[in-house]
Amino acid sequence: MKIRQPAALAAAALFALSTQAHQPDIPADTPPEYIAECGSCHVAYPAALLSESDWRDIMRNLGKHYGDNASLGEETRKLIEEFLARNAEPHWKAHFPSGDPPRLTATLWYRVHHHELPDNILQDKRVGSASNCAACHVKAEKQLFDKTDLTEVPADYGLAEKKAVAQP
Repeated sequence: MKIRQPAALAAAALFALSTQAHQPDIPADTPPEYIAECGSCHVAYPAALLSESDWRDIMRNLGKHYGDNASLGEETRKLIEEFLARNAEPHWKAHFPSGDPPRLTATLWYRVHHHELPDNILQDKRVGSASNCAACHVKAEKQLFDKTDLTEVPADYGLAEKKAVAQP
């Protein structure tokens, strides 16, 4: 029996609501090294968005980190890996094609919260890729992804109301 996409999304939404569909918490023990090292190239993603094994896979392969060399000193790498593993969310285990690195955009959490995005939004020069959270989320750098605090990009695609621009 073939499951239709709306039914699958509805099931995913119910699952997400029963686990952790809300804004992932920022752990009090977030090491500054995590924000500095990972946040220097992209948003330092909330640890709860991937499982422990996914984070460990990512941290073991920093030399080939999504096409870049993100290698760290061993002490810093271990510190960040242990933080991510300790704060990972076991319910978000995604199934990635064999050999592919874990991707936040393939997780149930991402699909539930971003299912309405049109495909062409990723071609927008202001966005570039689904991993560029700050293109739409004003406070992404602080790991805050409230749907009421968005940039103009979602509004340009009819996904949010345009905010009034103050006139000088």
